[in-house]
Amino acid sequence: MQQTVELQQRIAEALSSIHIPEKPENLYDPIRYMLQIGGKRIRPLLTLMAADLFSISDSNRAVPAALAIELFHNFSLVHDDIMDAAPLRRGKPTIHQKWDSSVAILSGDRLLIMAYDQLARCGGDRLAALVSTFNAMATAVCEGQQLDMDFERREQVGLAEYIHMITLKTSVLLGAALKMGAIVSHATETDARLIYEFGIHLGIAFQLQDDLLDVYGNPRQFGKKPGGDILANKKTYLLVTAFETADAETRAELTNLFTAKDSVPENKIDAVKAIYDRLQIQQLAEDSKQNYISKAFNALDSITVDEARKTPLRTLAQNLLHREA
Repeated sequence: MQQTVELQQRIAEALSSIHIPEKPENLYDPIRYMLQIGGKRIRPLLTLMAADLFSISDSNRAVPAALAIELFHNFSLVHDDIMDAAPLRRGKPTIHQKWDSSVAILSGDRLLIMAYDQLARCGGDRLAALVSTFNAMATAVCEGQQLDMDFERREQVGLAEYIHMITLKTSVLLGAALKMGAIVSHATETDARLIYEFGIHLGIAFQLQDDLLDVYGNPRQFGKKPGGDILANKKTYLLVTAFETADAETRAELTNLFTAKDSVPENKIDAVKAIYDRLQIQQLAEDSKQNYISKAFNALDSITVDEARKTPLRTLAQNLLHREA
């Protein structure tokens, strides 16, 4: 864990050292605000950990790639918050709430430009591979966000469609973060692919866990009341699986619950959860989560470096996947 703490400190110092102009204030103040409200910085941490995994030298040369990933992630959050009309991000007012949507759009755009500026600093013979990986990731995230919005207007979504959407929207960013660290450290193409697969499967398992926590998490540890996804009529693994496994009568019951305009929130949550319990959806989701965890660790096991060097990544993944909040 000491290595993780040191790398997180390095990321924090590198972010704070990025020059952000003073004017125009309404362009750059929101950027400073977004970067200061924090977050776990898991994605840039994965980049540095992957760089360390494949090289015995210092991972400082991977810092620009890690910053590019973090800046892109923040750009996507700023724009996602506008599309979702989200009032809070990390417990603080979102940029479009604190300023307005036009300011948030421009500040998000500038964050994306800053990400490419960091990417350009990687230089060397690895730059083309890094840019290709980064662009593929950015494209996938946009496609995933569009699919997520499309799903909101559909009554039902297939399970394979849902997994594809969360892979694009969430998992690809983790996979790319790891792969970019591997590229910087001159990993073989096979090992770079395997670390990418590790991130993809880890990301899917992580999202399934979030879906589970929203319904079954401990409110004191989760930090919010359960059932938010149900009230928002959000397509989650639990809901999609329920529609796929239920009989016609239960599907109609679910449809009525999610289309009713005047339902009492607590009653809706209780009724949907009762259907989930009847269909054993929690166990099905847990089983699927464990399947993706196994796929993730199988990919990590196949990487051709000493097992001891994999321990920090393995420990981080286990901590992420066994949280209750």
